[in-house]
Amino acid sequence: MTTNLRIVYHITAFSWYAFVVKSLAAKDGEELPPGIFVYGGPWKYLTFLNLLLQMVFFGLAAVNDLQPGKKSETVLNRCKDLLFSVFAFPVGMFVVLLFWMIFAYDRELVYPATIDAFFPPWINHSMHSFVLPILLGEVLVQPHVYPKTKHGLAALGVVGLAYLGWVIWVYVSVGIWVYPLLGLLSNAGLVGFFFFNMSVVTLLYLLGDKLNSCVWGKDKNKKMAKRK
Repeated sequence: MTTNLRIVYHITAFSWYAFVVKSLAAKDGEELPPGIFVYGGPWKYLTFLNLLLQMVFFGLAAVNDLQPGKKSETVLNRCKDLLFSVFAFPVGMFVVLLFWMIFAYDRELVYPATIDAFFPPWINHSMHSFVLPILLGEVLVQPHVYPKTKHGLAALGVVGLAYLGWVIWVYVSVGIWVYPLLGLLSNAGLVGFFFFNMSVVTLLYLLGDKLNSCVWGKDKNKKMAKRK
């Protein structure tokens, strides 16, 4: 893909996520339907945090594209690659995969029907569907340098523990789980569910690394100093 098309892709993706976040922010002050509680605002939902993550990544990617001269060794380029490989791809794919799995089983456990009147369908899909094709498009747009696997997974694990701590803090503070599904699980079930989620995220991280290698080839990755 040419540089100009890559720039257009990154700017378009950033603009899309900025528009979605702005649309969600415009909901502030409206009466919330049952199934959404005020404490913590949207910051307690992984879906919202993921939207911000995607917006920041594509914003960095667009800025990096517009830099003059050689960009492969710049700090911004390394930060962009790290953000995509360790966080944007696995977390974004995880949000889409887990949401629709639970939604298909029983939507009331993750996205109660009462929320439909608050969020129109296009917002639901922008949060939980369109993330996947945009990320796959990014894999095709340009190669990314992955860190050593143990370092990438360690960073991903720290972020996962931090979010788990935040979810538990919300529950301890107001006695309500961020996601109704969690209220149906025992303590052992909660631990098992967390480890299941981390296992899925780990596999998605490895999937991203594999796709990057398959699309761009081992020789290309070696030239970019890709380390395992």
